[in-house]
Amino acid sequence: MTAAIELNGITVRYGDVLALDDVHLSVAPGRVCGLLGMNGSGKSTLFKALLGLVPTDHGRIRILGRSSATARRKGLLGYVPQSEQVDWAFPVQVHDVVMMGRYAHMGPRRRPRAADREAVDHALRRTGLTELAGRQIGALSGGQRKRAFVARALAQGPDVLLLDEPFTGVDKRSEKTITELLLQLRLAGHTLLVSTHDLAQVPTLCDEAVLLQNRVIAHGPPEQVLEPDVLLESFGINPDQEETWTR
Repeated sequence: MTAAIELNGITVRYGDVLALDDVHLSVAPGRVCGLLGMNGSGKSTLFKALLGLVPTDHGRIRILGRSSATARRKGLLGYVPQSEQVDWAFPVQVHDVVMMGRYAHMGPRRRPRAADREAVDHALRRTGLTELAGRQIGALSGGQRKRAFVARALAQGPDVLLLDEPFTGVDKRSEKTITELLLQLRLAGHTLLVSTHDLAQVPTLCDEAVLLQNRVIAHGPPEQVLEPDVLLESFGINPDQEETWTR
């Protein structure tokens, strides 16, 4: 079976800083993999490498057997970043933001067709934003904004979805909505790579987890990766000390 996400010996440097060191990771289709690690461990760099946004010194990346560029061009790979560099005062509506997820499916003029409008409406319903579709994006709460960008990724229709800290800074309603949605996507056969610092949520949400500290420290079932001995050996921390992961 072709892996949904495959990294073989990926190394990334920022000048003299070694961000990723010989990273090997394979995630099968239809799995939810939690990406764990403290700040500076390389999680965001790993996402950028998967998206083809940073050059790699060594190694090979494949998304469903294709290069990152091909997977993105075909709309197979979606991404929800931890934060968006957005002018929140810009007069763009939630519906328009979500429609951006359909650009890969449109022609050069980016004129929405019936399938595009249907995909956007479906994504808005799944994220509980239908009633807010006409609202200016900057008028939303933090949790609603996060859901809007999750909806944008869903509208794209990707088979593989990368989510960088999707629960950070969101309200309880948005956290519940996003969690339920991710579980539904798993049941539908999508592959998800989700970075999170909420260790307590990992066993419920994820089929497997990978512990990253610029290289892969552990990869397997959540209960094995979250063993206190593994965390203590790798980071010198207790898994209950969640604040250590968010500094």
